[in-house]
Amino acid sequence: MVAALAFGVATAAIAGPVAKIDSGGIEGASLGAVSVFRGVPFAAPPVGDLRWREPQPVAPWPATRQATSFGPRCMQLPRFSDMMFRSPAPSEDCLYLNVWTPAKLDRASREKLPVLVYVYGGGFEAGDSSEKRYDGAAMAARGIVVVTMNYRLGVFGSLAHPELTAGSPHHASGNYGLLDQVAALAWVRRNIAAFGGDPNHITIGGESAGSMSVSGLMASPLSRGLIAGAIGESGGLMQKFSPHMLADAERKGAAFAQSIGAPTLAALRAMPADQLLAAQDKANDLSSDPIIDGYFLTEPPSVTFGSGNAARVPLLVGSNSQEAAGTAVFGDGPPTVAAYRAGLTRVLGDKADAVFALYPVTTDADVLPMATALASDDFLALPTWKWFDLQRQAGAPTYYYYYAHVRPRFLLDPGSKAGWGALHSAEIEYALGNLDVNPIYAWTEDDRKVSATMSAYWANFIKTGNPNGPGLPVWHKASLDAGKIQRQVIDVDTRSVSFPEQRRYVAAEPLVYMH
Repeated sequence: MVAALAFGVATAAIAGPVAKIDSGGIEGASLGAVSVFRGVPFAAPPVGDLRWREPQPVAPWPATRQATSFGPRCMQLPRFSDMMFRSPAPSEDCLYLNVWTPAKLDRASREKLPVLVYVYGGGFEAGDSSEKRYDGAAMAARGIVVVTMNYRLGVFGSLAHPELTAGSPHHASGNYGLLDQVAALAWVRRNIAAFGGDPNHITIGGESAGSMSVSGLMASPLSRGLIAGAIGESGGLMQKFSPHMLADAERKGAAFAQSIGAPTLAALRAMPADQLLAAQDKANDLSSDPIIDGYFLTEPPSVTFGSGNAARVPLLVGSNSQEAAGTAVFGDGPPTVAAYRAGLTRVLGDKADAVFALYPVTTDADVLPMATALASDDFLALPTWKWFDLQRQAGAPTYYYYYAHVRPRFLLDPGSKAGWGALHSAEIEYALGNLDVNPIYAWTEDDRKVSATMSAYWANFIKTGNPNGPGLPVWHKASLDAGKIQRQVIDVDTRSVSFPEQRRYVAAEPLVYMH
């Protein structure tokens, strides 16, 4: 029997589960009670003249296509050692998604299961839907259809340029990676019933840049009507991450093009992808962050959320206890009160005393936890809180968490030690039930207890818009009364606590921007 190529059309007898989508039939693989379809194209390859265009429809295929291997990840450099890819080498031809489903596919259209679409993180410059920590099998085993998708990264996903804007039917450029996410969501709406999913019950989730993407998708007029709920883990397009304007991004894009000897769009599109990626790595003033392009985003997301025009759907959102290191404040020496005060003056100047009043220390023992809280708030916790607070004030059901469980040491680095707190991205495997899928840490029974609780909260929220369920510590919905807000501390002893930091965050909002 002749084996089919990973991304080709099947030439052998059909052996795996089969689904019929709008572009043709696909054959996946069986994982026992769960079926998985990997490397499913949701848009045309963004190559040649399609480089820096909004995603275009995928060409249909006439026979059943094999969907058992992950598609290539999008062009990127190796940025993060904890990204465990299962995909081929990076390629511009990367707009593929993956589906895990517990549904019986012979009656899939009648199942109407809740759907999770998860967006990977990586600073809009790295990441992939094949990463082990994002595997969808554990959530699918809980009765959820899970989708992970690729989106263009770095210069391929974010370049703005006057020529691109002039040639766009929407008079916009940049945000191509976010438009890929919109295209994937639209694909899910059109096709998820073939996998047993309910197209009217789609929860979007993500971490870091993926979480920022979720906040953008909730705000965007292109996508806010496609979702029924949202999960944000450490990140929102608010405050220091509020998108810049198109004109500024165009200026930087044009300067970048000139600097690499490709001043025209034709020259940019003719440049080989690996050379373009290398040029991006050397650029000093080229951002991969989202922008207000007039199409995906028409205004700052904080304005959209503040006016109540973002998707008014249930939101589960929060951040970790060590999003950034306290050394960002007190430096590389011992954590002393003197070093803390000197560090505040160094990074905050005339704001130092006001910030010290909000993040005070009395003894040297206070410095490490308080400096870590300040650095974490400044990096991601404050923008994440702002997103939470605006959605709370809009009256949507909102659930706020603080992830505090310290992850064990990294097994791939013999010299590594566990962190002081819960590091940025440390919650992903726990939330998605993937400790065993990603065995690169020395997991313990405490880790398994935390994961059982956290993944149950996530599954319940995806199903009902409420994380609570039998056997779980009660998680209170955020009160409209700011003085009565509670947040869920997720740790071995998961519990609901008061949130006096609300007052600190309101006061710190105009002050704490260290970077």
